[in-house]
Amino acid sequence: MYDFLLTPEEQEVKKQAREFTRNEITSDFLRQMDKDEITYPRDFVKKLAAKNLFGIRFPKKYGGREMSWVAEVAATEEIGCLGMALGCAFVMPSIVGEALNQFGTEAQKEKYLKPYIEGKLVAAEALTEPRGGSDFFGAMTRAELDGDHFILNGMKRFVVGAEGADFFLVYCLTNFDETAHKYNRLSLLIVDKGPGVETEYLYGLMGCRGGGTGRLVFRDVKVPKENLVGDLHGGAICFHQMMIPERLTSAGGCLGTWGALDLAVRYSNRRRAFGKEIRKYQAVSFKVADSITQLDAARGLSYLAARAVDENYPNVRRLVSEAKRFATEAAWDVVNNAMQIMGGIGYTDVYPIERALRDTRLGMIWTGTTQIMNLMIQHEYYNEVLSPDYSRRIMEDDATRPDVSERCFNDDDMMAVFTGEIKNK
Repeated sequence: MYDFLLTPEEQEVKKQAREFTRNEITSDFLRQMDKDEITYPRDFVKKLAAKNLFGIRFPKKYGGREMSWVAEVAATEEIGCLGMALGCAFVMPSIVGEALNQFGTEAQKEKYLKPYIEGKLVAAEALTEPRGGSDFFGAMTRAELDGDHFILNGMKRFVVGAEGADFFLVYCLTNFDETAHKYNRLSLLIVDKGPGVETEYLYGLMGCRGGGTGRLVFRDVKVPKENLVGDLHGGAICFHQMMIPERLTSAGGCLGTWGALDLAVRYSNRRRAFGKEIRKYQAVSFKVADSITQLDAARGLSYLAARAVDENYPNVRRLVSEAKRFATEAAWDVVNNAMQIMGGIGYTDVYPIERALRDTRLGMIWTGTTQIMNLMIQHEYYNEVLSPDYSRRIMEDDATRPDVSERCFNDDDMMAVFTGEIKNK
């Protein structure tokens, strides 16, 4: 991000994250991740915690830095150049921490949030189910209250950190009344790794490798009642709040595709064809122009959304959804342009462009697909425009011939036209 839009403190966090990517992470480590030789990057987590780069937004009493969402997005953009798996390991404390910080008890914060920010524990979020996908509220994993504990049974998939996490945030069905509203059916539980919690297998992923993504199975797991986060049957409130860090960190991480573009720019400055550097051909240079424009636009929208969250802006859900959708799609275009600029060599493992392309494709799927973002965006905008409190000028009133403007929006209006009650329509 451009420094003049950041406070000195936010600039410092961005600088620290940038130095971390340059000095703490080796190319060999990234190659091991991509080969699945590392199942979960625990050493990476410890290094981040040692640099105080976890919990940027959370209270200092739990090890955080009490800073803004803008600061976190600035750091996430820098870390994003390392790829999706490490980017996810970086932002997961923000996602899991959001639930604990906003809805957790003091005891939960001391037991889980504080050591998580300190790098002593690792957590993962268990959302998706085999028959659910984007139908989050159709979750079938069950937790039945039995005295002072819940009995948890079910399955979650696509859990990043299924292998490697010490505890999980699990959304589960706790209200079995078939007439209950879908928003009053689920609860959120902290589930420690232990008896009955099994990582059944790890997925062979196209990209985002080395993050321990797998399927979790819960078989008669005893979960203490005090591990309930928020209210009983109040999981929907937690979910809606957590979608802010889920989607805003996805947007911020995808801004890290500047790394792929930088690689293509350097390559085009030294690769020669037909007697000159290929950057001097418009077919190449215009792809660079398109890419950097898309990245800057994605930055602008992502930082706008971050500032909106900091300011508790009323339309923040729409802005966060827009940022997630636009930044992930822009990242995909940028990486594809970078590969096209590099030509055939970009399609090999000689350069990491092919790894960036495999990673980036996930951005338009996880934390809500592009299509789900579209649903959110249009829904929020309709509510805004059709609200009785809408205060902006209504352009419909500026029609050239308001006497013949369309009015027939329902059956009653149509009947009025046919019976002559409305003239000249």
